[in-house]
This record gives sequence, C-alpha cells and structure tokens, in this order.
Amino acid sequence: MDALKAKDYTIHFNNAAYVALQDYIENTCFSKIFIVMDALTQTHCYPIFKEKFKTSKSLNFLNIGMGENAKDIETCVSLWQQLCDLEADRNSLIVNLGGGVVTDLGGFVASTLKRGISFINIPTTLLGMVDASIGGKTGINLGALKNQVGCFSNPKMIIIDTDYLKTLDPREMRSGMAEIIKYGLSYDAKLYETILKNPTENNAFLTEAIYRSAAIKNNVVLEDPNEQNLRKVLNFGHSLGHAIESYFLKTADKPNLTHGEAIAVGMVTAVNLSCHYCDFNLAIADSIKEFIISYFGKVTISKADYPAIIDLLKHDKKAESGIVKFVLIEQIGKYQLNCNVSEATLIEALNYYSA
Repeated sequence: MDALKAKDYTIHFNNAAYVALQDYIENTCFSKIFIVMDALTQTHCYPIFKEKFKTSKSLNFLNIGMGENAKDIETCVSLWQQLCDLEADRNSLIVNLGGGVVTDLGGFVASTLKRGISFINIPTTLLGMVDASIGGKTGINLGALKNQVGCFSNPKMIIIDTDYLKTLDPREMRSGMAEIIKYGLSYDAKLYETILKNPTENNAFLTEAIYRSAAIKNNVVLEDPNEQNLRKVLNFGHSLGHAIESYFLKTADKPNLTHGEAIAVGMVTAVNLSCHYCDFNLAIADSIKEFIISYFGKVTISKADYPAIIDLLKHDKKAESGIVKFVLIEQIGKYQLNCNVSEATLIEALNYYSA
C-alpha cells in the first residue's frame, strides 16, 4: 500500500512503515525516546514492534492504565511528571503505541509538555488505525464527558501495521468496524456496499477497508484541518453515540460500552433522524438498522435513560450555544452538515432504535 501524505506528516503501512521509522529516528538527533503504552499493549503489541523495529537508540517506557477511565488529567499529570523526572526536553520523542486512548492521550501529553515535543502514533487497534490516530486531534476526557480537553497537533508520522490486529479480541474488532461503517454511510456508498458483502473480517477486505478509511479521513482533514466545515462529516453517529457512551460509563448499573458499540447506536438513530429531516428512505434505514444490530448486538436503553443522555448532548464539544448540530444523510454516501434536530425527534429516534 502506498503511503498517504498528510499536511505535516505521512501515514505509512505495514513493513515499509518500519523502514521509514528507522530512517527518521536514525537521522534525527532526538535527546531521548519514550514509548507510551498500556499493560495490554506492552504484553501483546510491544513484542511485534520490537521484532520489526531495530535501533541502537535507548528507549524509555511509560505505562498508563487501561481504557477510557485512564484518559484523564490525572494520567496526564503522572506522565508529565515522569517525563520531567527522566529529563525529557524539546528534542525528545514520544512514540504512542496503542489504541485510541493511548494515541489521544499520548499526543496531548506530547503537545503540551514544554509547549510541544515530537510524537509518533502507532495505532494497535482497528479503531485507532482508521480514525483515532489520524488527523491531529489529541485530548482527554473530563469526568464522563469525552474529549472535552485537547488540541489539534500533528504527529511526525503514523505507522499502520495490520499485524497488531491479531492481538485484538472480536469485540474490539467490531468496535473498530463502527468507524469504517461510518465512512461508508456518510461519505462512500461503495465502501458500505463492500462492508455488506464482507460481514466477517477477512484479511483482504480488512486491508482494503483500512486503507480506504485512512485515505478518506486524511483527505477530509487536508481540506478542513480544524473542523470548520467538511470535517464535521466524520462525526456521523457520534454526537448521540458519545452521549450514550458517557452515560453508560458513569452509570453504575450500566455495562461499559466500547466506543464502536455506542457509535453503532448513534448511527441507527442518525439514519432515523435523516428520514425526518433529509427525506432518507425509511426502508433503507430499516435495513441499516437490521445490519448494525445484527453485527453489534442491541444495547438496552430505557425511556428512563433518555433525559440524562439528552442532557449529556448539551456538553458535546461540537455544540454551539447549547445546540448540537447533527450530521445526517440524504442517501448513503451523501451527507448533510449542521442539521438542527428537535428533542422530540431525538426521542423518536431512540424509540426507533429500541423498537
């Protein structure tokens, strides 16, 4: 696969990526190199990285906790302190080896320490490969509210190696597929058709889908790096999906959802809202709902949950004056940005999902 050129960095793929990484590190005078990982990454992914990347440079390892609960300011403070204790300076490099939590948080730590040091993202999850690591968004959660604190900051390069996917369980693979489905529904009808023909993730399909998804995100970000217009299309299914993810995260008697499971709910509600506001075909919406629920399973959301979920929407980082603008679709692959949605119609969409 050919490398993808972003504005300030390049996205490299599979074994050729390590040649680029080797060349970059050996020819740049970094004072120190730090690798940020969580426990699962260290156990399952670092051995793959170590086998493929050979260097005479000394590596320092920094570990964070697991999952969304680790993506907070306390973890940042811990990493900032460790980096300072280890004498990191502006000529240091941080390599973020992990899923979306690691690349989001590690990128934010790098971007803010000493007003910014270099970092590289090596996503090890499907979600990270097709979405989280690309585009320069870094950030952390504020309590249960996702990605409330962060900044736009580009890595020096991104390495996408599908060998890391061998370390994932099926649930995490499905979580990443939600982002690929998002690209298909909102931006690329041909990609969505390909997904429907490949309900199981065979290698040839995954390679094609990962590359196409990375290319879509890269192209969108190149046109709109700071999310003033087109980049909003990447939020299809995410406004309500994030609210549901946050609600389940903070509610003791609710199971934690993966990001993809929450976004799957968000996409079903988004296609229903599209029927109300964009004349989207209801029969096609029903078929999308059937496919998504058959793939991800169904999340139990009661009517008693609705007020808290809708209240969390008001804290969506894309809200303007307390009003969330939704991304909807007129047809598969044809999006409409900045759609106003009434609370009554949101409730109808949640009822549609649960029916």
